[in-house]
Amino acid sequence: MRSESMNNKLQNQIPRPTEAQEQEALFRWADFAVGKYPEIKFLYHIPNEGKRSRYNGAALRRQCLKKGVPDLCLPVSSGKYHALYIEMKRKGEKPSLQQLNWLDNLNLFGNRAVWCQGWEEAAKEIERYLRGE
Repeated sequence: MRSESMNNKLQNQIPRPTEAQEQEALFRWADFAVGKYPEIKFLYHIPNEGKRSRYNGAALRRQCLKKGVPDLCLPVSSGKYHALYIEMKRKGEKPSLQQLNWLDNLNLFGNRAVWCQGWEEAAKEIERYLRGE
């Protein structure tokens, strides 16, 4: 029993990767997976998050920055879908209502739009998508 308690304490002390670190890990995986799935080279990040100065934030709003847009896009059709969109979350976190709204609407327009916790889940989703599942 004591060993289980120690393991739980150790797990709580290990820092969880940030969302940015999860995305970086996913793109490292994609660099290797491109041999099996050449379409992965078109996967890109949509830089829609982050803290900005008041000036930069206003400029981006004028350029039509939209809250809730998913983090990643793979603009390649597969099966019945036009493209794949992924909202990345670190493990233990969930998307906001704005993000869920975007995912729902992107799905309505013939895309596959999902949210994933961690890079491993996102990698599996990409592989399923490219296999047409």
